[in-house]
Amino acid sequence: MTAAAVLDAPARAAGRPRAAWDAWLLGSAGALLALGTVMVHSASVAYGAHTHGASAYFLIRHTAYVVLGLAVMALVMHSRVRWWERGGPLLLLLGIGLLVAVLLPGVGRHVNGSARWIRLGFVTLQPSELTKLFMVVYVAGYLVRKQEALRNFTQGIVMMSLVVAVIGMLLLMEPDLGTVVVICLTVFAMLFLGGVRFWHFALVAVAGLGGMVLLTVISPYRMGRVTSFLDPWADPFGSGFQLTQALIAFGRGEWLGVGLGASVQKLFYLPAAHTDFLFAVIAEELGLVGVLGVIALFGVLIARAFAIARQAERAGSLYGARLAQGLGFLIGVQAMINMGVNMGLLPTKGLTLPLMSYGGSSMLASCAAVGLLARIERESRPRAWGDA
Repeated sequence: MTAAAVLDAPARAAGRPRAAWDAWLLGSAGALLALGTVMVHSASVAYGAHTHGASAYFLIRHTAYVVLGLAVMALVMHSRVRWWERGGPLLLLLGIGLLVAVLLPGVGRHVNGSARWIRLGFVTLQPSELTKLFMVVYVAGYLVRKQEALRNFTQGIVMMSLVVAVIGMLLLMEPDLGTVVVICLTVFAMLFLGGVRFWHFALVAVAGLGGMVLLTVISPYRMGRVTSFLDPWADPFGSGFQLTQALIAFGRGEWLGVGLGASVQKLFYLPAAHTDFLFAVIAEELGLVGVLGVIALFGVLIARAFAIARQAERAGSLYGARLAQGLGFLIGVQAMINMGVNMGLLPTKGLTLPLMSYGGSSMLASCAAVGLLARIERESRPRAWGDA
């Protein structure tokens, strides 16, 4: 049996009952969660001891986020897909409301010149992480409702572009260009797979790319990030510091890494080692083998997402298919951008690595996405397989 057959139809062997839930999907997600917990602790030991007086500070909080994320995943896995389809517009409005709230004085929390968080007691909520998920849920429903009109320019592209523009403007006011990029790439990929005309898609893609270039050129801060990305060694102790330290981490890791816990770059050299640049610490401590292992786990998860989409479409669940495609793109695009930034292939964007990096809002959104994929797979199984 080929690898594709294994991923597309696990446990179909005659006489063997199918697992209650998708083992490949949940197994890859569980492995990423477990490895992420270990690496977050390793990357944050010195930082936690220095800033909070406890080396396990971030481990305790991250473990709590993982447990809460697993609870959310279990809850979503036992919800009906049709509930999400019906609630898509309300979830989108909730996401927009949260993005507006984070910009209000006294509500949003400012860190390093950005207002991306809302303080809720002893924890903070990052609305942009939830809005990404809500946007995918809404767009999947839009593609089903407007299925016959998608080839029309206004209904197929313009209306959705306006929604993306509203959310994009709110995010840029924080500012959070990275999330704008993830949402744009995910939504327009969903529209393309949903059936919009190619030239409509190409026209908006060119306009969107031009808009990104313009936003970069007019902002000295973003322009500085791009120029430092092109040649980080031109200013290794200034604008290129973060990227040069990440590249040093990759270089030190070589094939098998320096060993778990033995990273030097996490000792106040590499900023955001337990969040945005966790992948660089993995490369240093676990080497190329660890890097390829993480990429393989994300590959399995994303392959399952698109296999689930095909299964849902065959079962007649068009919404489930579009939602699974969107969730696969959402996880895949964010993981790809984070890894690209860590390896110096893309400008710094400030995005976490899904299911692995430290961050409560990102963890909850990622776990909810995996739970939705598991639910879509469960509901779209052929009756002959005997699943309830």
